Amino acid sequence: MRDLPTTALIGIALIDIYAIGRAILRHHGVGMTLAWIFAILAFPLVGAVMYFLVAVPRVRRTARRKRVKAAEIRAALGGGTAAAESATGGCDGGGAHTALLSLTTNLTGFPPTGGNAVELLTDDDRAFERIEAALGRAQRSVWAEYYIVSNDRTGRVFLDLLARKAAEGVEVRFLYDGVGSLGLDPDRLRAIEEAGGRCQVFFPLNPLRRRWSFNLRNHRKVIVVDGALGFTGGMNIGDQYSGRSRRLGARHFRDSHLELRGPAVGDLARIFAEDWHFATGEELAPTGPPARVDGARSVVAVLPSGPDQELNASSMVYFSGVATARERVYLTSPYFIPDEPLVRALIGSVLRGVDVRLLVPARSDVPIAAMAGRSYYEQLVRGGVRLYRFQPSMLHAKAMVVDGEWGMVGSANVDLRSFNLNFEMSAVVVDAAFARKLEARFLDALEHSVELEAAAFEKYGLLARLRDGAVRLLSPLL
Repeated sequence: MRDLPTTALIGIALIDIYAIGRAILRHHGVGMTLAWIFAILAFPLVGAVMYFLVAVPRVRRTARRKRVKAAEIRAALGGGTAAAESATGGCDGGGAHTALLSLTTNLTGFPPTGGNAVELLTDDDRAFERIEAALGRAQRSVWAEYYIVSNDRTGRVFLDLLARKAAEGVEVRFLYDGVGSLGLDPDRLRAIEEAGGRCQVFFPLNPLRRRWSFNLRNHRKVIVVDGALGFTGGMNIGDQYSGRSRRLGARHFRDSHLELRGPAVGDLARIFAEDWHFATGEELAPTGPPARVDGARSVVAVLPSGPDQELNASSMVYFSGVATARERVYLTSPYFIPDEPLVRALIGSVLRGVDVRLLVPARSDVPIAAMAGRSYYEQLVRGGVRLYRFQPSMLHAKAMVVDGEWGMVGSANVDLRSFNLNFEMSAVVVDAAFARKLEARFLDALEHSVELEAAAFEKYGLLARLRDGAVRLLSPLL
């Protein structure tokens, strides 16, 4: 920088000052605003350019467009699929659950539905066997939306199935993220199109394309088959998720997913239709909601979240679940970078006598996110939160279970990106039987985890603390 002419240095300083002023005036929140100011000061000109590319005004404009498009398509389709008051039939503990379901409804506009059959799928071969079998049986439509579809065996099988169903006359619509699925095989996408299906990138990276975005990402994982069977959760499409990598001894992910039958599938279809309409302008017409499944007792509130919401639904439900737990709350997150309200809620619940446990990976596939997350560990552990680090593989599940009564599984991490920038999809399931399964899976993971004790922080070096603390300043941008 010293070798630059004085006029260039003045110009860079003016650009940085202007960027800092914009960051302050845009009201991103204290944490994110300070992070941007830190980045601009630490990296003159580069930080300012990144701010203009990543933060504003495109994020705000794109989020606003997405909100408007969602409102248009929801109005055209006639709103929610079921009345909220019908959902709680057969559900125990009405008062607390009514408040929870009122929260989800007010956040998303989707009332909860009763009479759903919900099956918890895990990171074994069975999850993808179920998905591939469901695709193979499709008669009318396959709507699929994914953050990552890998260019490996699992990804190729998935795309080939879509092409085959399109060739059979099934309505195939495939929506993928421009960053997460950057390595998609173009020949296989072309095969789907040539067979009569349609493929669309949700947020392309090319600034010459409409609805492009560098920073906003579609992190959702959704499949709807014939409007009657749905899948959603944390699993992307790839060998690391399907069990194939594990069988080969390669890196694999421990994850959780859901298979849904019943009225909630109609809500998954509506959310896909909103996203497809935003990305393409084409209006899809979901069929009426599926009927209640005989004997099924699960009440499900689908929980889309994203920067198009005034209040992020994922962050609010995580906070509410922790803050209102009476006996225990078990939280699983692969990329744990919480906001300050959630940190206080976690410690506050411990002080109320709640058993609060947090499960994170011992080794993360995103080291910088792990550094930022570690900067919160000491405060939480000394505050009484029991924190475990999962050892055998990369933990990728995003789940919460509260008081053995209800749980949430989805794509939303407990991090500031999921709370501010990503479009996410989760499902809140009020059903004690389902919650017990989710608890059992959490406790099983603890058998393969190491609890982080307060004494461990005495051995944590100064340089490591400084490194993690510095990365934490950038956590709103990760």
